[in-house]
Amino acid sequence: MTIDEYIALHSSPEPAYLHTIARDTNLHVLNPHMLSGHLQGRVLSLLSQMIAPKRILELGTFTGYSALCLAEGLAPDGELLTLEHNDELESTIRHNLSLSPLGQRIHLMLGDCLQLIPTLCGPFDLVFIDADKRDYCAYLDLVLPLVRPGGWILADNTLWDGHIIDPAYSKDAQTRGLSAFNDRVASDPALQKAILPLRDGLTLIRRL
Repeated sequence: MTIDEYIALHSSPEPAYLHTIARDTNLHVLNPHMLSGHLQGRVLSLLSQMIAPKRILELGTFTGYSALCLAEGLAPDGELLTLEHNDELESTIRHNLSLSPLGQRIHLMLGDCLQLIPTLCGPFDLVFIDADKRDYCAYLDLVLPLVRPGGWILADNTLWDGHIIDPAYSKDAQTRGLSAFNDRVASDPALQKAILPLRDGLTLIRRL
């Protein structure tokens, strides 16, 4: 048994519909590793339940797995708005969201996050950033004014499979984008932050 298998066995199981989404994503969608998966999904769910957000903004839907995890913590009258650039995934996303009653509280917007975010109205209690890694700094600058004081931002992939400290990847655009984001967050005294070594790195940020 590997340590990852041990952790999975000693964590809450994912709901059956999430297992179905994960299986179908791995079978039918390109780059299935982009899906949050069992462990990270349970962490997102727990964090959302701890925050009990009324409004969540997600940047990067992929096949809807993480949106449904985050929606588990929504306040009774809460809603989740999720943005996805790849319109070829629309039918898959909408089908997957329909597998859970929580999907009725999730609203999908298709398009470039950098163009869509300025059209949104805050405040949001929780933002999950998991879109184009090259634009993480731009996303942060756009969403910060929309996050209520005391609100939360979660940023995925911030360790980038260890590439973030590997000189061999210093010229890679996605690695550079994540490195700049990590430096930006670390240097901002108005943000409380910690990077969790979960999967590919998950940064927890609280706006003061």
